[in-house]
Parts: sequence; structure tokens; C-alpha cells
Amino acid sequence: MKLLTIDEGGGSPGVVLGNGDVLNLSCVSENMLESGWRPGSVREILEQGDVGLDRVRHIIDAAENALDECLDAVSKYTETSLLPPVPDPWLVFSVGMNYGRHLAEMSNTPAPPHPAGFIKTRDSLLGAGKAIPVPSQCPDMIDYEGEFCFVFGRECHRVNEAEAMDYVAGYTVANDVSARDWIPDIKSGEPPFGPIHGWERNIMGKNLPGFTPCGPVIVTKDEISDPHDLHLQTRLNGETMQDTKTDDLIFKLPEIISYYSQWYRFRPGDIVTTGSPAGVGIGRDPQVFMKAGDTIEIELEGVGILTNSLA
Repeated sequence: MKLLTIDEGGGSPGVVLGNGDVLNLSCVSENMLESGWRPGSVREILEQGDVGLDRVRHIIDAAENALDECLDAVSKYTETSLLPPVPDPWLVFSVGMNYGRHLAEMSNTPAPPHPAGFIKTRDSLLGAGKAIPVPSQCPDMIDYEGEFCFVFGRECHRVNEAEAMDYVAGYTVANDVSARDWIPDIKSGEPPFGPIHGWERNIMGKNLPGFTPCGPVIVTKDEISDPHDLHLQTRLNGETMQDTKTDDLIFKLPEIISYYSQWYRFRPGDIVTTGSPAGVGIGRDPQVFMKAGDTIEIELEGVGILTNSLA
């Protein structure tokens, strides 16, 4: 099942039907609902757990068996304006330094002994098809980072690796857009506080408005047999920049979930990006950065293509 949020009425939950069209769950007729329950958002669906997902599957079956009765609730996928699949997560968390070949291109950075990550703001989220705003204060070193993501479907705190995947609802795609202007700050100044302050400024360069495009959909985990064997590709203006399999992840999903849940309490709808593979712009010679008018696409096997322009 593919869940998404339609950019309509402040955000309406939707699903992709078998024919590729989008069904707006806010508009389906009452007789297609199970127990009269109409979800108000994708996060609300996930908060209901398996019950919520099963109720949405019931709506899909009812709609596909009577498409002529719900034409007002159906739109063409290519004509549907989208928000991030979960526009209102409690937490957006990004794991970094997590692809072996990416660390190699970044001056052979050694793999960390534990997962490395940081929080991103909800304001940085952006829907598929929307324009990434080029910030006037730092327009010249905007980098792409295509990332495979997972989305929580249950409240998760202090879990072990063996049970970690039970808390995952599905998978999506994100672009951890990064203004690289402050990378030199990490190596400047006297340790330890000089590099610490430099790293802080580098992270702020990832939290500008619209710097976390996400989507276009969440694919429920039952449709992905092995999340560590997916093809991920990033294309800038049609040219392939990142091309990898998720088997290059240093820390796999159970390790990430178990490690960070010892501190954070994740909730349904929370999004975790799992790191960027090799091929980022700053790691190239010569370096490649995005600019206004560019189009960036991130394609994840089994999920879809996240496409955004810069403006």
C-alpha cells in the first residue's frame, strides 16, 4: 500500500490505487468506510497501527470495486499536488556517515563506532514536486543527498535489535539538502570546541526551509521484502550522481532503531533518513552544486521517484 498526503485543505490523506490513480480518503463516501472511521491524516492512520492500515485497505477495496461511485475522490497521480507523506511528524531524524563508499569519498573518513545522527526541523520538510527555495544567504554550495528512509508505525523507546523492525510502518525517500558553506568550519579552530561549533553550523546548513524534500509516498513494509537490498539513484538534470544499493549501509535499520531509541521516544509517523551514499557534490572533483533551475530526482526501488526543482 502506498500512502501519501494531498496538498489540499491543509493536507488530506490519500492512497495510490492499483491503476496508479490517487484516492483522496477525505472525500470517499461514507459507505466505503469501515466502522465509520475516516482518517484525518496519514499520521492518524499510522497511530492506529495495523487496525488503521487494515481499514484503509478496506476503503481501497471498496473504491476499486465501485470506481464510478467515487470519481470526485479520484485524481491522476501526475496531476495531484503533494505534501510530504507525513507533513507533521513529531521528529525528523537523520543518520549520517552511514555508507561505506561515501566515507571513502569524504577524505577516507573512518566509520564511526556508533551511528551518528542529528535532528532536522519539521519546517525543512517539502513535498514531491515542490520547489526547493534557494536561500539568499547561502546560494552557492547547495548539495544533494538522496536517502532511503523508514517511517515508524508504533511508539518506540528502548527496544532491542531483534524487535526493532516491528516498529517500522514503511519506507520513503528524502533529499537531505545541505548548504556546504560551513564544512571548512569543522576543521578550523582549536579542538575540541572549534570543530564542535563547526559541526553545529554544518547541521544548521541542512535545516533551512524546504531542505528536506520527502516522498512522494510511504510504501508499507509488507511490500518490501528486504530494505537492505534496494537500488537508490540520484539524478541531477538527468545525469546520474549517486547510484548504490542499500547493502552499503554501515549500520542497518535494526541497529539504528535500537541505538537511538535508547534516548529518543519515536512516535508513529516519525521519519528517519538513513544516510547518503557516495556521489555527493562536495565529494566530487570538480565539486558539483545545485542552483536555481536545476531538477533533482531520487529514485528508490519499490518506492518511487522524489522530484524537485530549485527556485
